[in-house]
Amino acid sequence: METPLTYRRIAHFWSPLAATWLMMAAEGPLLSSIIARMADPTFNLAAYGVALPFAMVIESPIIMMLTASNALVRSRDSYCKLRRFLFALNTLLTLSVLVLVIPQVFELIAGRLMGLPREVVYLSHKSVLILLPWPAAIGYRRFFQGILVSHNMTRRVAYGTLLRVSSMAACGIGLALSGWKIPGAWVGAISLSVGVTSEAIASRFMASSLVRRIKATPRQEGEPPMTLSSLLDFYLPLAMTSLLGIATSPITTFFLGHSRRAVESLAVAPVLISLLFIFRSGGMAYQEVGVALLGEGNKNYHRLKTFAIFLGGFSLLGLTLLTATPLSSLWFRKIVGLSPSLAAFALTPARIMTPLAALEVLISLQRSLLINRRKTRAITVATAIEVTTLALIMAVLIGFSPVPGAIVSAIALLSGRVLANLFLFFRTRGSLPGQNKPDSLPYP
Repeated sequence: METPLTYRRIAHFWSPLAATWLMMAAEGPLLSSIIARMADPTFNLAAYGVALPFAMVIESPIIMMLTASNALVRSRDSYCKLRRFLFALNTLLTLSVLVLVIPQVFELIAGRLMGLPREVVYLSHKSVLILLPWPAAIGYRRFFQGILVSHNMTRRVAYGTLLRVSSMAACGIGLALSGWKIPGAWVGAISLSVGVTSEAIASRFMASSLVRRIKATPRQEGEPPMTLSSLLDFYLPLAMTSLLGIATSPITTFFLGHSRRAVESLAVAPVLISLLFIFRSGGMAYQEVGVALLGEGNKNYHRLKTFAIFLGGFSLLGLTLLTATPLSSLWFRKIVGLSPSLAAFALTPARIMTPLAALEVLISLQRSLLINRRKTRAITVATAIEVTTLALIMAVLIGFSPVPGAIVSAIALLSGRVLANLFLFFRTRGSLPGQNKPDSLPYP
């Protein structure tokens, strides 16, 4: 008989994935603290805050490769077809980076359209060029991480990320202390590229025994053949979801460049996002937990929901304690290394974004319900609602109010996520155990 799902088993499965996201969340504060202690910290933090969103947008179509390999790779046939799809997508994304870093193209986007200062344009252009290996390395390692997750080897995923963060930190600290005249933004980009490449190599190595087993497994009876059409139907909505979600960063950067106190807002943006990332990391990991553990007919939903309630509450409490107590000064000034003026400027938007820590857990559980039903397009619609809300609120408030850009972005991010959660609440009601109602909204 199948072993019942227990809270201990959920925690055992989730904790290495959460540790993985938490370690990745530590990258931002660590690199920001290094850059903040180097020469010209305001311009270099701003340039790093511009370059990273560019790289993340380009890599976004490949982010969901972990979910795809977790859900789809079961035999030699599915492994080989998804891997070919991965290589094709990686090639396309790398070419996109090469187009972006053409000087005339980058100047048009960052200089003329975004209106960034000349110093920030120069530093961010070279940073994006340094991040050229980023998208392909991300796709490669997430493909093999998905295989590890589907075989209950989540600890190996955490080991790979530990190597990534360690190599990134060693590279960043080493370059900062070397005495070489390398701008801080470039140090951050070099460190990220070194770290993610190391993790990609380690993920392939740790999955090698599973890959051999999968290659020796013929397509099983009942396993539907993976055609290009079926793969695109499943993956493209997930890729669009990731693209739309990550598009919040360049959209935010664009509006911040035109906002009140633009340079200060751009400088604190990566610090705020990194802080929020830390407390959202447990929720981000929960999507793969749901995909793997919901079971047939989502029979384990109620236990996963209860675990999610405690997880969301714990994340919300932790971020609230940090932003609403003197711990905020310790974090922004002592750990991140912001100046007193930038630390004070960052505090209000950080407090506004606090509920996002709990909402991340909710949306991950909602998405996993839809992924198990192969209703991935509804996830894309929810993300489109979130991004559209973000853009509209930022356009209106930055254009017609005296509120600084960092506060506007915090309000817009929270509003967009609330609306996305509400949409998915109605879309997932028919996915719950014992509820076989037809979809009530006209989306597949």
